[in-house]
Amino acid sequence: MFDFLAKEKTIAGAGFNRWLVPPAALAIHLCIGMAYGFSVFWLPLSKAIGIKDPMVCAKEMGFFAELFATTCDWKISLLGWIYTLFFVFLGSSAAVFGGWLEHAGPRKAGVVSALCWCGGLVISALGIYTHQIWLMWLGSGVIGGIGLGLGYISPVSTLIKWFPDRRGMATGMAIMGFGGGAMIGAPLADMLMKWYATPVSVGVWETFLTLAAIYFVFMLGGAFAYRVPPSGWKPAGWNTAKSQNSNVMITNRHVHLSVASKTRTFWLLWAVLMLNVSAGIGIIGMASPLLQEVFGGRLIGVGLSFNELSATQKGQIAAIAAGFTGLLSLFNIGGRFFWASLSDYIGRKSTYLVFFALGFALYASIPSAAHAGLLGVFVLAFCLILSMYGGGFATIPAYLADMFGTQMVGAIHGRLLTAWATAGVLGPVLVNYIREYQIANGVPKAQAYDVTMYILSGMLVLGFICNLMVRPVAEKDFMTEAELAEERRLAHDRAVADRVGSAATSNDVSSPVVVGLAWAAVGIPLAIGVGITLQKAAIFFK
Repeated sequence: MFDFLAKEKTIAGAGFNRWLVPPAALAIHLCIGMAYGFSVFWLPLSKAIGIKDPMVCAKEMGFFAELFATTCDWKISLLGWIYTLFFVFLGSSAAVFGGWLEHAGPRKAGVVSALCWCGGLVISALGIYTHQIWLMWLGSGVIGGIGLGLGYISPVSTLIKWFPDRRGMATGMAIMGFGGGAMIGAPLADMLMKWYATPVSVGVWETFLTLAAIYFVFMLGGAFAYRVPPSGWKPAGWNTAKSQNSNVMITNRHVHLSVASKTRTFWLLWAVLMLNVSAGIGIIGMASPLLQEVFGGRLIGVGLSFNELSATQKGQIAAIAAGFTGLLSLFNIGGRFFWASLSDYIGRKSTYLVFFALGFALYASIPSAAHAGLLGVFVLAFCLILSMYGGGFATIPAYLADMFGTQMVGAIHGRLLTAWATAGVLGPVLVNYIREYQIANGVPKAQAYDVTMYILSGMLVLGFICNLMVRPVAEKDFMTEAELAEERRLAHDRAVADRVGSAATSNDVSSPVVVGLAWAAVGIPLAIGVGITLQKAAIFFK
């Protein structure tokens, strides 16, 4: 079993079809992408003891007492820490284990990711069953977060090496799955909770165990399907020198992980990703209340502010806001593939310049559109913003490969994801706390987001400047031929000549039927998720 996981056992033969790798990556990303949909559990878990209504803890009960209390329900604010832990440990684990992944290979990393993510769900199920929230933090937040980090970066280096001619498109396809995981997982979880619900259970711990089993099968399937190309492999008919030498922003050499993280280029790209993500991630978490509080009764043709609406009217606009959230999810997912693919033609630096310039204009125009009651402009602006938020994630691995080479791009990408962990704290804090401060000082809810939008616009200006400053890596930072040979030895790379003609080559001949089935296995669930999301979003246009 462990021998089968070794990287040298995953080197593809001459007959392998590279189009089998993206669905393998999608199988893992669609599972771990459920991290975005965990909010579907908050309300049921907030009444896990009371079942119909929350059993409120005594006011005099302290924080640590609540962690171990079994007679009262958890606050949603406590449950929300799982979401924060997800992205803190995603970024930190990707940074810590990125170098190991390059040497161990994507298959081993994918299996460890499956064990951590699904094992974390099982530990969380135990935490729900025994009503110990610290077990949920440990299970899903910490252990699951490590699984997120390993699963997220596991296909990056491999896909870039398989698709040197379409780096952006390849990583866009896989990372699209992380954005789409919640579209499949959230409706499935909702259905399972209703199925398992009883007079004495809200059905969440049973749902966690079921999801763990389903995800484990899919993630192992994806991990075992991974193959890495032999060193020196390139697509038939692709001219390496012509494609790379024509663009000074694309290198055909390689930078070591230990050197890359000390370069000016790395930290500029770190700032580029952090600023782009910070501007979008806070909006994702507040999308529904933002629309409701800004437009209030205007969403249903009533000239009343949010606070003046009746409970029934608030229910109506909440349904419309759910459609808005669904639209943002679709643009987040579609943007990952669209912008990353576009970057193959216009370049990564130009793509990010578009993100920051267009993003600045959109954020700056949102307050005016809101005050003027231009709902269509408001919605379109946020849809475009979220498309660029997703596109930033999908484009950055190709940007790194262009700058630092492909040999250790997975590990370098892992270190760069600490920018995501930083943005995961900074973005929501900016949006949430500035809103609360504004409201506490008498600003109407419809105007409470104006200052935030202008601050986010300013952050995008900083991102624009950082991206303009990105330059090719200095000559001294690249590995020598001897250093590259040693790194390839440690990474168990094997040259094309060593692989072709080996006994294992015949086992890698890929039938078109197998390729079609692999894409159907991930494409059908994704299509179902998109269909459900479109159905929810349709209410927005009624």
